[in-house]
Amino acid sequence: MTATTVDERRWHEHYDAGVLANVDFHEVTLYEAFERTVKRFGQRPALIFMNCRLTYAEVAEEVCKLSAGLASLGVTKGTRVAVHLPNLPQTSIAVLAIMRLGGHVVMTNPLYVPREIEHQWNDAQVKVAITGGWLYQSKLAALRPKLQVEHYVISHVPDYLRFPLNLLAPLKLRKSGLHAKVPAGPGIVELRALLKGGHTTPAPAQTQLGDIALLQYTGGTTGPAKGVMLSHGNLSYHVQQLRAWLPTLRDGEEVALGSLPYFHVFGFTCSMLLSIYTGAAVVLMPNPRDIDRMMSNIQKHRISLFPAVPALFNSLNQHPRLTEYDVSSIRCCVSGSAPLPADVLRRFEELTGAKISEGFGMTECSPCTHCNPIGGLRKVGSIGVPLPNTDARIVDPDDGVTDMPVGTEGELIVSGPQVMLGYWGRDEATAATIRDGWLYTGDLAVMDDDGFFRIVGRKKDMILASGYNVYPDEIDRVLAGHPAVFEACTIGIPDEKRGETVKAFVALLPGKSATADELTEHCRENLAAYKVPRDIEFRADLPKSSMMKLLRRELRAEELEKRGLA
Repeated sequence: MTATTVDERRWHEHYDAGVLANVDFHEVTLYEAFERTVKRFGQRPALIFMNCRLTYAEVAEEVCKLSAGLASLGVTKGTRVAVHLPNLPQTSIAVLAIMRLGGHVVMTNPLYVPREIEHQWNDAQVKVAITGGWLYQSKLAALRPKLQVEHYVISHVPDYLRFPLNLLAPLKLRKSGLHAKVPAGPGIVELRALLKGGHTTPAPAQTQLGDIALLQYTGGTTGPAKGVMLSHGNLSYHVQQLRAWLPTLRDGEEVALGSLPYFHVFGFTCSMLLSIYTGAAVVLMPNPRDIDRMMSNIQKHRISLFPAVPALFNSLNQHPRLTEYDVSSIRCCVSGSAPLPADVLRRFEELTGAKISEGFGMTECSPCTHCNPIGGLRKVGSIGVPLPNTDARIVDPDDGVTDMPVGTEGELIVSGPQVMLGYWGRDEATAATIRDGWLYTGDLAVMDDDGFFRIVGRKKDMILASGYNVYPDEIDRVLAGHPAVFEACTIGIPDEKRGETVKAFVALLPGKSATADELTEHCRENLAAYKVPRDIEFRADLPKSSMMKLLRRELRAEELEKRGLA
């Protein structure tokens, strides 16, 4: 067989009816798209959170008030503002207010430990942080001297709740450590006070499509986490790609489940931004692990759009009372962030009657590049075909240029309007990742005769645990920071519940001792919980190449064989 070039684009033959190979994009920034939706669906519910229901018109009013407050703190075009919250009404409102001012949004995982926050915010030169009171007290107060942040806007989970929950929730949340008052002081302002401040509302910034909208941090397999620069054009065009890919969506009528964390680019784009663009109502869930509440929300609010990760689909499949709930409203599901097991897909579709479209993406691509058609040919186990306006090639992993024959493994490279501007402050890393207009994913893949792609391995060793990206080198560095550790090598191994789970191999320094529990505790102090190894194995030494590089692939092969998974 001969190599396939992008000129063939055989995948276009398998697009669903009505899906064009090239979208005629609306040249609108994200805030302009929001304004269009407010004009079209102003009285339509936009955000639903417990007993709070905000229409698009009400959200627009809150956005204007918050943008006025943020402007009074010095936020202007180009200012980096961190949003350090779970999925709450104020999270979406904050993102839109920052974009209205032309600021750069820096989404930050609330699970991050101080070390991770310090690197991210200082690297981005964050000047204002919108965070939770409980997060400030538990993580940020002691960290302030090490940060460049000038103002902390303090929010609380009940800020948008109505009576009586606005009075009852703080009592319950305080018991679980999710509510805390922050003492007044320099650089501290309460979100509610900022909204009521009566500040003059500035006109929306003159933002261009090429301007940065989001600095989304992603780790690398080597070195510190990098800020992916996603422009208004990247995100606006990408949302329009997704809208075109889902032709059965009904503008102004859908109800989406907002359980994917917005601090992750999958949730940010496929839940928050897609809903804003189409005028969907979003049912917000700060805790995606609360499956009972999720089932209740699906039934109560008639959820129709359900973006999720495989672990979430599996959790719903295993819910002991699934058949007691009416989930027939679910029509459109998009799965990403990890491979979706075929049996999980089949069971979910049998139970709900919905269709799952599995795709592929990465933070550097806003995030989606491939997706399985919803109504036509679908190949379970594949990542589908390139989205409209997107090209993909399989090239020789060594020279990075030669197109590989159909059915032959090589590195997946992609090109499209959703591909990032580059890495914040890291020109060399950008040049290594984007070459001649192609983004090199680091993933090994195969394309078949129909133009469907399948991931077969990772050139990079990233681990996908419960939908989160986990980078082995980061864990290795933390383990190596323990006084008893000589070196460490971390791998991902298949796990039925998490997709992959984290295992670390450790060699101790001569004469030193440490237990697995001690090293686990050391990791908990320096890593977000989902990155902490679930298994630590001690060895006298670790396998290395002739260049003295740790052979991660050898350890993984041994582990798979031992578990009967090779």
